[in-house]
Amino acid sequence: MKKKREMEKAKRLEDMVNAENDDSEGDPWWWLLQKGIKHSFLCISLFAILVRVAVGLHPYSGAKTPPKYGDYEAQRHWMEITLNLPAKDWYRNSSVNNLSYWGLDYPPLTAYQSYIHGVFLKTFDPDSVVLFTSRGHESYLGKLLMRWTVLSSDVLIFFPAVLYFVFVYRAMQSGMGRKSDVAWHIAIILLNPCLILIDHGHFQYNCISLGFTMAAVAASLSQKDVVASVLYCLALNHKQVSKLGSMVIGTFAVVWWPYLHSKDAAFGVLSRLAPFERGIYEDYVANFWCTTSVLVKWKKLFTTQSLRIFSLAATVLTCLPSMVQQVLAPSSKGFLYGLLNSSFSFYLFSFQVHEKSILLPLLPLSLLALEEPRSLLWLTHFAMFSMFPLLQRDKLVLAYMALYALIVLLYFAPGGPGGRCNSRKTLDHKQKAKKGTKFVSSVAFHPLVMGFLCLCSLILHVIYLTVSPPKKYPFLFEAVIMLLCFSQFIIFTFYFNSKQWMLSKHLTSKDKQKKLI
Repeated sequence: MKKKREMEKAKRLEDMVNAENDDSEGDPWWWLLQKGIKHSFLCISLFAILVRVAVGLHPYSGAKTPPKYGDYEAQRHWMEITLNLPAKDWYRNSSVNNLSYWGLDYPPLTAYQSYIHGVFLKTFDPDSVVLFTSRGHESYLGKLLMRWTVLSSDVLIFFPAVLYFVFVYRAMQSGMGRKSDVAWHIAIILLNPCLILIDHGHFQYNCISLGFTMAAVAASLSQKDVVASVLYCLALNHKQVSKLGSMVIGTFAVVWWPYLHSKDAAFGVLSRLAPFERGIYEDYVANFWCTTSVLVKWKKLFTTQSLRIFSLAATVLTCLPSMVQQVLAPSSKGFLYGLLNSSFSFYLFSFQVHEKSILLPLLPLSLLALEEPRSLLWLTHFAMFSMFPLLQRDKLVLAYMALYALIVLLYFAPGGPGGRCNSRKTLDHKQKAKKGTKFVSSVAFHPLVMGFLCLCSLILHVIYLTVSPPKKYPFLFEAVIMLLCFSQFIIFTFYFNSKQWMLSKHLTSKDKQKKLI
């Protein structure tokens, strides 16, 4: 009997390999993997770099809009400050560092990165980082150098993290599935339109913190806990994002070393990282507090201290189901869904969330792209739409449209999930079998619902670009866009939480032995 079972198992494995080979014959992605994952990664990376360079040719945040300009000037000013002042004065208000003018309000690793980039700018364009006189500095050379700092950060940190994750994820799947899915997975992560538009258009360095986070996730999945903790600490120290415990403490101690000489210095930095004085929301962002403020005037009815407690409680409570599921039934896939759900909790309920924070849930969902391709496309659509007013102010509409078209083409390309939706095997064939999420999926992804929402999005895009809002309600269109996007983010939150809990019923004995959190 034992020998018979082994023969049956070997036959099933052979059938799967043959089926995979049959699929590969007509797959246009297959040529990318003929020489291995590294070669395909290099090819896709070159195209991804080209796309980033093309977006970088467009305007940046706050271009030619004094007196405070925008995020581009903020990043340049941080280079100016870190390059010309000692570390103890970087976060302290003084006659040489006016914190009201783009004061440094990110963790120390961001300051160190600004210093390194400041040295680079000083080498080729010293006028762009001179203390005081460089405020509002704008030049072709300055823009070129600033763009190169983002591109180099992307290539040196985010790109290797993608390769690391893909190798780990492929090993986690035990080599099952279509090999060409690897190429599509690499492309969908590297060509994330929201990340490209924010970092290489609007101008930020999210690629650094997201790269460290992705590498930390890959290390966790491969059970390298010490490496994962160091990488995650680096991510936390770049943005407000036992032996293991000693590594966490040690990493924080190294990053915070210049500010540990006194309690006042340490608390001075912390006060800059938590801008409670700005209120629970600042701009029009599609989260709970901003959306419901149309009906409930949170800022007028409650004190800042009360709102801090409310937001903390709401964030923790909405994270709890995901955390409980992983405690009861830990698994590799559940870990990724847990990251996705906790990211949504932070975006929807945390204090002082910006439009760009939608990048947080987009990262784990892109890591789950082979499991959730349709969800990724749909969330990307509304993530981009939620940032549209911001990108329109930065004159990035053309780049926005081009990247949106690119991500749709990538999804519906032959061999992509949309391109083979009518074939026997699709990337989300497993999720259709899970009855627990069938109702939410049937409503959220019903062709009529999706078609109607796409039409609404198109109409709102056109109205926003061509029609002036009423003088009495100058932000009416932003509010409508925010409401539409928020409704979809809430549905996604329920959907992905239910998907994570359904994993408990499908765990294998091998998964139950893994403890990744």
